[in-house]
Amino acid sequence: MYTASGKSEKSELLSHYMPMVKRLAHHMMGRLPPSVEEDDLVQAGMIGLLDAISRYDDAQSAQFEAYAIQRIRGSMIDELRHSDWMPRTARQSMRKIEAAIGALQHKLGRQPSETEIAESMKIPLAEYQDMLGDARGHQLLYFEDFGDSDEDDSFLDKQSANEASMPLPQLLDANLRACIIRGIEALPEREQLLMSLYYEQELNLREISEVFGVTESRICQLHGQAIARIRTKLKEDAWIVAV
Repeated sequence: MYTASGKSEKSELLSHYMPMVKRLAHHMMGRLPPSVEEDDLVQAGMIGLLDAISRYDDAQSAQFEAYAIQRIRGSMIDELRHSDWMPRTARQSMRKIEAAIGALQHKLGRQPSETEIAESMKIPLAEYQDMLGDARGHQLLYFEDFGDSDEDDSFLDKQSANEASMPLPQLLDANLRACIIRGIEALPEREQLLMSLYYEQELNLREISEVFGVTESRICQLHGQAIARIRTKLKEDAWIVAV
């Protein structure tokens, strides 16, 4: 039960941190397909925020925000776990793109252009770009990348598996980190900047599109292509199981 002042304080905290919930949801949308509604993520995030306020002893402290972010993101992931966030067809398309990039890199000795990738796949450039857009939310690493995979299981389902099966120790391995860094450094300059703005500066896709002077959907395509290039590098170095 809450006193009248307690209810008022909780309401004030919800209002104060609501912009943070929206910012986290908007940033997460850059990794998800268009079928996911941002409002659903915000609603789930607000539930996580409410839970954080209820559980934390001193919601006014500086440490509360870091705790709340964890609860908010966790609540959003729980919401995604109940939806088909990455259709199998989109994952299959990205595997084809990765294979084409890998073959061209071996042949050309450099990063292939979009046009070269599309020609290698024998599809129009516009269709290739549509495939990148449809695969919005493609991950750098999936749990099944580290062993035998079952395509019927989604990434988020695997995320809830027992702790012993989680590849966290491998993700923290210095050699893997170095490989990812080399993959990023090998990206075309434009895609390097995009990855820096998104993952280091934490700009969302709309903000990055303003920096680049292109549409948000175009940034989404370039982001997907950059991820595919890095995954190709990880496969070459045997960090990802090729399927």
